[in-house]
Parts: sequence; structure tokens; C-alpha cells
Amino acid sequence: MYTYELLEIGCFYLVKEKEDSPIAMIKVALESDTCLFIQHFDISMETEWKLKKDFLFDIIECLTDKTVKEWGYFYKNIEAYTQEEDDDDE
Repeated sequence: MYTYELLEIGCFYLVKEKEDSPIAMIKVALESDTCLFIQHFDISMETEWKLKKDFLFDIIECLTDKTVKEWGYFYKNIEAYTQEEDDDDE
């Protein structure tokens, strides 16, 4: 088990919050004395505050800038594709 306090501001991580949860990509956006503001990147981008002492099941890896850039390219293309499909429905 890990805690959120191991994560660094501005970094993107692949994590499992619970043993049976899917792999998720998160970014640490802000830090206070006791908490971290976390951005989730999945179907709907969510944000939340986590206590630094809250547990994570696994920190799989800290993503490199190159990997995040490549992910952004695919993410934007998928988003544009789904928006085109929505436009066709109108």
C-alpha cells in the first residue's frame, strides 16, 4: 500500500486506487499542508481533494513527458471522433 503523499505536483501517474479497481491516470495539480488536489483522466474528467495519508493500492508508474504528450494526441483524436459522431446524430 502507498499513500498520496508520495506523489509529486505536476506529475501524471498510472495508479490503482483499490486492488480491484481499473488502472487510472491521475495528475497532482495542487498541494496544501495536508491534502492534494487530484485530476482524474477517464471518461469524464473529475477532480477531488485527497488527504496525503489516504491509501493507494498501487502506484504503477510516473509517466514521462513524452508518454503524456503521446496520450494527449490519442485522447484529442478520440474526443474529436466522438464529437463528430454526436454531430451526425443531430
